[in-house]
Amino acid sequence: MRRWWILAIAVAAQAAVSSLVYGMPFVLPHLRAALGLSLTEGGTLVVTPVLGVLVALIAWGAAADRFGERVVMTIGMAGTGVAGLAAAAVTGVLWLSVFLAVAGVFSASITSASGRAVLGWFSASERGLAMGIRQTCTPIGVGFAALVLPAAAAAWGYRWAIVIPSLLCLVLAVVVAFGLLDPPRTPAKHATETRSPYRTPRLWRVHAASALLVGPQFISSTFALTYLVSEQGWNTVSAGAFLAVVQIFGALGRIGAGIWSDRVGSRMRPMRTIAVAVAASLVVWAAGSSWVAVVGLVAVLVISVTDNGLGFTATAELAGPFWAGRALGIQNSGQNAVALGIAPLFASIVTAWTWPVALSLAAALPLGAALITPVRGERL
Repeated sequence: MRRWWILAIAVAAQAAVSSLVYGMPFVLPHLRAALGLSLTEGGTLVVTPVLGVLVALIAWGAAADRFGERVVMTIGMAGTGVAGLAAAAVTGVLWLSVFLAVAGVFSASITSASGRAVLGWFSASERGLAMGIRQTCTPIGVGFAALVLPAAAAAWGYRWAIVIPSLLCLVLAVVVAFGLLDPPRTPAKHATETRSPYRTPRLWRVHAASALLVGPQFISSTFALTYLVSEQGWNTVSAGAFLAVVQIFGALGRIGAGIWSDRVGSRMRPMRTIAVAVAASLVVWAAGSSWVAVVGLVAVLVISVTDNGLGFTATAELAGPFWAGRALGIQNSGQNAVALGIAPLFASIVTAWTWPVALSLAAALPLGAALITPVRGERL
């Protein structure tokens, strides 16, 4: 029973930081109106928390390997909340960007340490399910942001849309401090257990495929609300509520993918299939008109998040317990590097050409991931 309690805390903690770090796109129309930003400038601003995540992930992973998960996650949750409140208090785009980036730096501790904690408490036969549940944290956090932040920004301004998830992070910092238990650790019996897992290309290929697959995920999550408002004529509150419901299916999809991988005894075969499905969904979104395009958008939002748990589980299993924190940090770094660059690049392509052109080009990312996913020779 203890392992399920640890899993619940990990999900809640990651969902809280996700609502701040990945929830800013739902305030994008209000940020643009209040600060006078173009689509490219606004797209760059809302991904500044991801920059903070990117620069800190490996360091936090190493800290979790050395000092344990609870202390790292407690510091990270508290720091994320305080930095978020500072971002809400300052004036000007520059300082807003700086404190959102600082919030991202602290939130990276949760990404690295919470996955390590979950994997440490579950056996191989349950890891796909456990990590699938753990990965629902992002859809839960993003769903909360989609439901709450547009309405808060419309009623009270974008500052309160930042305050709400920041306070949630501070509350969860207390829960982590008193409720999380580090998994038991056993000393290495053989030198090979502490040897670098990066001596062969398999783990690098998992990282690369996962990084490419995060492109469609971040394109859809960053610009879905803006697309529905500007191209389909929805209002921000209705679009936010709709996208919040979609996140529920994304969360269920992550759990389903985890169970699928446990049943077939493979993380990579389901991951490759998901990559092909994401590419097809992007084509539907690009080529469709009216409701067909919305169906394609929903398919991308749901399917593109289902591979995350598979990539994380495979990374930890290939790395082993003595490298898991650092390997998960590298895994997240690759994904967040793509996420950081893809938003302004995609916005620039949309501005220069059209949504269909940008979405068609984006389909090359999951197709590339399908080609390099290391299916052959996989052993759990």
